[in-house]
Amino acid sequence: MRIGIDLGGTKIEGIALGPGGREIGRKRVPTPRGDYDATVAAVRDLVGALEAGAKASVGVGIPGAISPATGLVKNANSTWLIGRPFDRDLSAALARPVRVANDANCFALSEASDGAGAGAAVVFGVIVGTGVGGGLIVRGRIVTGPNAIGGEWGHNPLPWPTDQERPGPVCYCGKPGCIETFLSGPGLVRDYGGAADCGADAIAARAAAGEAKAIAALERHVRRLAKALATVINVVDPDVIVLGGGLSNLGHLYTEVPKLWGAWVFSDAVATHLVPPRHGDSSGVRGAAWLWPEKS
Repeated sequence: MRIGIDLGGTKIEGIALGPGGREIGRKRVPTPRGDYDATVAAVRDLVGALEAGAKASVGVGIPGAISPATGLVKNANSTWLIGRPFDRDLSAALARPVRVANDANCFALSEASDGAGAGAAVVFGVIVGTGVGGGLIVRGRIVTGPNAIGGEWGHNPLPWPTDQERPGPVCYCGKPGCIETFLSGPGLVRDYGGAADCGADAIAARAAAGEAKAIAALERHVRRLAKALATVINVVDPDVIVLGGGLSNLGHLYTEVPKLWGAWVFSDAVATHLVPPRHGDSSGVRGAAWLWPEKS
């Protein structure tokens, strides 16, 4: 049995997979926000509840990465993890080795293994939700890079910005104009000019009802996503790009973005496919379990 854990900012989800990736158990608990020790304990207890006495391998997706330089968590929007040896502390708490990876890498690995990108040589998995992340899978393996930032397209500047888009909103990373500040759910709401509780689904519903302001916001969002993904295609040239996160439920993205991205891709034609995730919200936690290969 393999257990995957998706450590999110508000919830921790766990899944137990049996032979062939068959789901045999699932459980969610609230994340103890701001409390590092309680977070480690919550993951430990969730693993115990899922394995019910049958010791399993454990993989964890986190909203950040383990720094190769320090061995500590970096780049986490769950800031109480930053600067902590999370993998070592969890390994000690569980009395076994654990594997920890960026949550977007876990999402990409899941979709490349038995999801929407299965069978493709190069898969780029995109998270577009509260934040913007990405993971690169080449021939079934995560490409993390020597700095553990492979796939972090969201913290590059929005390409080919208009005068109105410069210098752009300031990102939590401290720099202005990051792709994340434009394409994330909060970025879309900010651009629309709605209240904080007006999400992407509400904006899409208003656009479908003919509201000009919502239609214009979605058109800007599509154009920005097309430009941003064009840079990914120019650098990586993936076979498949799989969208995940809350905004992946916006069905128009899969038709409208490919209509536009050719204007910025350095090719006479674009063969890359843009597809929704096969496993939906479960992809991240499934990918965490896939960090350990299935034993034959």
